[in-house]
Amino acid sequence: MKIGGFQRTSLIDYPGKICSIIFTIGCNFRCPYCYNHRLVLPERYVEPIPIEEVWSFLKRRKGKIDAVEFTGGEPTIQEDLIEKMSKVKEMGFLVKLDTNGSHPEIIEKCIKKGVVDYVAMDIKAPLERYSFVTGVSIDIERIKESINIIGHLPDYEFRTTLYPALSDKDFLEIFQLIEGAKRYFLQVCKLKDTLKDCTHLKQFSREKIEILKKEALKFVKNCEIRE
Repeated sequence: MKIGGFQRTSLIDYPGKICSIIFTIGCNFRCPYCYNHRLVLPERYVEPIPIEEVWSFLKRRKGKIDAVEFTGGEPTIQEDLIEKMSKVKEMGFLVKLDTNGSHPEIIEKCIKKGVVDYVAMDIKAPLERYSFVTGVSIDIERIKESINIIGHLPDYEFRTTLYPALSDKDFLEIFQLIEGAKRYFLQVCKLKDTLKDCTHLKQFSREKIEILKKEALKFVKNCEIRE
């Protein structure tokens, strides 16, 4: 596993838990607003962190850290993801997976092997505009499959970054796509130091975001704003 970053403590990424975060290197999407672009573009890759450093920290923090999150980049493109998740579970931690949903077979395998406790999936756009937002050709059937798999888990979340290039109609279609979801987050979009130049776009106002939240709540059971 190629690790590009390690955050020792987070109080917000795993609801109700204290977690550490492993950032994997590499992604199959090219979302223009991505702020982790140093984990996405090969020409910008950071120097990998030896995984032994991660294991050493986690062993010292048993009883103080509840969970470990695998994020990226896109963790499901790492060939040894399940092996590393299993290691974390054996150490006594809960495991969270952040994913773009492009590899439903990996998500399902993680679930069947019992190595993941919480899954967070980014819903990038309405299905017909996925390629527009991600910058690559997308098999939307795989996205739909991932939504279905994750939506049947006991503990999960969907989330959407409020990319200003998307329209009200786009957001409505996203909300409809995940109708019935029990936990959904609208994430404020960063427009500086991103994969592509987004500074020409105008950030949504707080009023606009609250309107989108109100609209989302017509379709999902719970919706919160994440800064």
